[in-house]
Amino acid sequence: MQVGMTLPVMEPDLWDAPDTLERWARTIDEGPFSSLCFGERVAFDNPETLTLLGAVAAWTTRARLITTVVVPQLHHPVPLAKALATADRLSGGRLTVGLGVGGREEDYRAAGADLATQTMGAMAERVATMRRVWAGENLTGSTRPVGPPPLQDGGPELLVGTMGPKTIRHAASWADGLAGVTLDLDTAAVGGLFDLARTAWAEAGRPAPRLTTSFWFALEETSGGRAREQVHRHLRHYMNWIPVEFVDAMAPTTGFAGTLAELRVVLDRFADLGCDEVQLIPTGSSVEQVERVAEIVGG
Repeated sequence: MQVGMTLPVMEPDLWDAPDTLERWARTIDEGPFSSLCFGERVAFDNPETLTLLGAVAAWTTRARLITTVVVPQLHHPVPLAKALATADRLSGGRLTVGLGVGGREEDYRAAGADLATQTMGAMAERVATMRRVWAGENLTGSTRPVGPPPLQDGGPELLVGTMGPKTIRHAASWADGLAGVTLDLDTAAVGGLFDLARTAWAEAGRPAPRLTTSFWFALEETSGGRAREQVHRHLRHYMNWIPVEFVDAMAPTTGFAGTLAELRVVLDRFADLGCDEVQLIPTGSSVEQVERVAEIVGG
């Protein structure tokens, strides 16, 4: 099983130092991690996703670049296809795109997007349009089709961001796999979703899906022995669209808070499920977390 690392794009102190993202990107790329990941929000203080893709493509040479996730309904599909193809070119064909409908209405409003499109069907329509652009079809009536063509044949690998059975079945016709997330590290529940995906992809006549999941983490070794408090602080900041009493109720059991040795045990449990990759989500901005996790991933 591979292990990826997410950039600290949702941390409140992200911009305190001008080079935090670059230092993280280079440290991930120089380490044993399979991928460098980050997600999209609009009504927040995180970096804009497509702009950041260009930067990390320049800062790295090895790790796969994964969006977890982009919401296609927040973008026009033709310029989105152009941006993603450009990122695939700049990265040397290292792009994987996680796609989801998004759970925050405020992002739709901030992007001027239609809330009626917050559906799996609307997302699938945009995916189909992007694939046609990547195939070189002229969809706009312009003198030349919209390019550049992506470096990867047929376009970047596409993963569906989901935690639910209905979404998995719907995406089996177009996605290459899952970009999942587990809140409480329930490996039995994750294993059930993986089994469902294997079945759904087989019934759709598709190759076996790539199975990935992610979870928040904090280490006792880098949090001054206050890993659970670090997770809680992060959730309060990131989940600002949810009433704080709900966030406080879920914080004690959400994500991983423990030692490096305990994290290694958790990763082994996901490997036993046949998980292709776990993408770790930091709850602090210190790059020391990357360096310490690299000790157990490299081993």
